[in-house]
Amino acid sequence: MGISRTTYQYNVKPKDDAELQEALTALTTKHVAIGYWQCCYRLWHKGYQWNHKRIYRVYTAMKLNIRRRAKKRLPERIKQALMMPSAPNQVWSIDFMSDSLMDGRKFRLLNIIDDFNRESLAIEVDTSLPSLRVIRVLERLISQRGKPSNIRCDNGPEFISHKLEEWCNDKTRQITLQFIQPGKPMQNAYIERKNGSMRRELLNAYLFNSLAEVRCLSEEWRIDYNEERPHKSLGYQSPLRYAQQYYSGSINVPTLYPQTANENLLKIEESRLVDKILEKPKDD
Repeated sequence: MGISRTTYQYNVKPKDDAELQEALTALTTKHVAIGYWQCCYRLWHKGYQWNHKRIYRVYTAMKLNIRRRAKKRLPERIKQALMMPSAPNQVWSIDFMSDSLMDGRKFRLLNIIDDFNRESLAIEVDTSLPSLRVIRVLERLISQRGKPSNIRCDNGPEFISHKLEEWCNDKTRQITLQFIQPGKPMQNAYIERKNGSMRRELLNAYLFNSLAEVRCLSEEWRIDYNEERPHKSLGYQSPLRYAQQYYSGSINVPTLYPQTANENLLKIEESRLVDKILEKPKDD
């Protein structure tokens, strides 16, 4: 069986995609977030006649379909001593936890405490908790107990959001956001200790079938944590009882822990930093 003359005499014509490559390079350099179809329509609107298959071939050959997300650079965070507030609403700490339901769905928990008496102010549970949801929870707490002077948090995307920053800087609030250094959770030791207790006593102790079940059990745990649980750092009193004694004037509150958070995790664990408190001298 012979070869046809047209096949035998055919000469391969090299594809010249230089003009298309230059056009795609210019587009993706100026508009770093646009995708393939945006490139197509922008080129067609400029009068180019390349069809979408040719554009896609060159687009993928240039590896423009594999975009690497640029890492967001954080401003430098200054190390701050872990101060013990001398009154309620001076410093609130906020942090996230995560777990999963029996069916594998992930959910998150937003924890908020008052550093003064370790009171758990809120445990918000949902599959997604964006910055607007964080703001809504904070507004609810402020309407109930007044606004804090400072909020201590890590560098999670919900906390570094410009929405939360604008909300805190509003002239009616003027709340200072205190960011810990990246990778230094010991600088937010009060709420990290509370997270550990919640992980052991609730999240690791139960299997959850629904978000409603998580919300119900977490609220029961929060009430017990505030009203019944004795806290070593509070002289084995519950957070609410400790606050009542403060308002009655029967306790003297220290202004600083005997040790502040440092960069040595082992020393912090050994010294039980979060559990220590200056004891009131006994009267003779």
